[in-house]
Amino acid sequence: MRTFNTAAVCIPSKHYMVDLTSRLEQVKAMIDAGQYFVINRARQYGKTTLLAALRRYLAENYLVISLDFQAMSGASFSSEGVFVASFADLLLDLCEFQGLVLSSDIHRMIQEISTASPEELKLPNLFRVFARWNRDVDKPIVLLIDEVDSATNNQVFLDFLALLRLAYINRENVPTFQSVILAGVTDIKNLKRKLRPDEASKFNSPWNIAADFKVKMSFDTADIAGMLNEYEADHRTGMDVRAVAQSIEDYTSGYPFLVSRICQLIDTELIGKPRFETPALAWTAEGVSETVRKILLERNTLFESLMGKVQSNEDLARMLQTILFAGNPVMFNPDNVALHDAEMYGFLTHTDSKVQIANRIFESRLYNYFLNTEENHENPLWLSSSRMINHFIETGRLNMDRVLEQFVVSFDDIYGDSYTEFNEEEGRRRFLLYLRPIINGTGNYYIEARTRNNERMDVVIDYLGERFVVELKIWRGNAYNERGKDQLAAYLDYYHLDRGYMLSYNFNRKKTVGVHTVPVGDKTLVEAVV
Repeated sequence: MRTFNTAAVCIPSKHYMVDLTSRLEQVKAMIDAGQYFVINRARQYGKTTLLAALRRYLAENYLVISLDFQAMSGASFSSEGVFVASFADLLLDLCEFQGLVLSSDIHRMIQEISTASPEELKLPNLFRVFARWNRDVDKPIVLLIDEVDSATNNQVFLDFLALLRLAYINRENVPTFQSVILAGVTDIKNLKRKLRPDEASKFNSPWNIAADFKVKMSFDTADIAGMLNEYEADHRTGMDVRAVAQSIEDYTSGYPFLVSRICQLIDTELIGKPRFETPALAWTAEGVSETVRKILLERNTLFESLMGKVQSNEDLARMLQTILFAGNPVMFNPDNVALHDAEMYGFLTHTDSKVQIANRIFESRLYNYFLNTEENHENPLWLSSSRMINHFIETGRLNMDRVLEQFVVSFDDIYGDSYTEFNEEEGRRRFLLYLRPIINGTGNYYIEARTRNNERMDVVIDYLGERFVVELKIWRGNAYNERGKDQLAAYLDYYHLDRGYMLSYNFNRKKTVGVHTVPVGDKTLVEAVV
């Protein structure tokens, strides 16, 4: 029986997978056109799985040389000669263990390079083999190299790229490869390269002949549904495949690892637990939400990579907080190093030139990180809600009315005598500080992206199968407030909810502090004013 896989390459006979056929067709079209390119995507984004599938897909029309630079140690890049010999060893391994067939002359040439003294070897020795190899075979050669990140800071590798570039330029006179595909996280088209030994590093890429790789590797609802249909055919859970797939995409924005991880945890850990005793109960939007809660508590290499970059880059951390709390639009600038790196590592995306967090799961993890600091733990709002957690939970359910009521009381107790105005960013931070200890470890929350701006923001809270929408805003008069109610009612329709919440920060000295309930059409809004 197949399983969901989140470790290394996915194998169709062993794992449930998204159908990659359309993507493979697009990549093959680039190869047919003789393009050299880079599959530059974030970690655990399906690059290795795509390359494995591509190798099988191309086998009828091309001779595919598929290498992985993880098989080469750091010492393999210590000198030009050592690199050439190590590269030859990889080719011989392909012959011995993966069935690559070589003519006797080509095999002999590679064997001689492998056993030669490194001092005698130069990169052109390797490229001479490539040229003769191309002449001796009846299929065009495609070179695939995965995990090139392990070599990107190495001058020998940069020189290797430069010769690949030269081979591309001279391919009409001396054919070598039909196509070269490099895969990794780092955008090697923008590598720094020394032009001469005495020169400082400059952005002068030896790989500027690479075509843009525009094949979509994230999964949409149809992709996810196709994978779930295969699972459903085997297990017959009775799930609403389309609804579950949509819920998974809503949380992940199609990030391949996160999609597979949600499915994997539902299949192996959620089924049989309280509230999810049967597969039919587990494979639901509620089951997806519960699994997301578990994922947000995990330590895994993806989150470690995300948080490591945030912790080591103050500019990136500052920019992320601007997006998360202020609601001010951040415009994409390809020359901004922090923005470029964050997108390259998969943490940010940009649409219509506006930057946004890549998915709800990353967003929630980042909110938790920025709120869960030692300084915030001493904040009186955090302390107040921490002491009253049991006051907000009744028979396992979150009493959202009471959360708002007590927030108003606590806020007034702490800040009631201070009329210092603050902006939307600070208002959002204060409410989320209060909310965080209440739902920590049991529920999760995210921000409705369509309402994140510098005027209003909707917080969507999932707690043990129940959903709550809270609009946060600064009071700007009755007319503005009425529009906000209508907008919130529209979002309640979207989420199929009858009850919503609104929190307004009002700096008018004559305001009426408190919580009251108001009808808006067929909806009920609980409005809190502080």
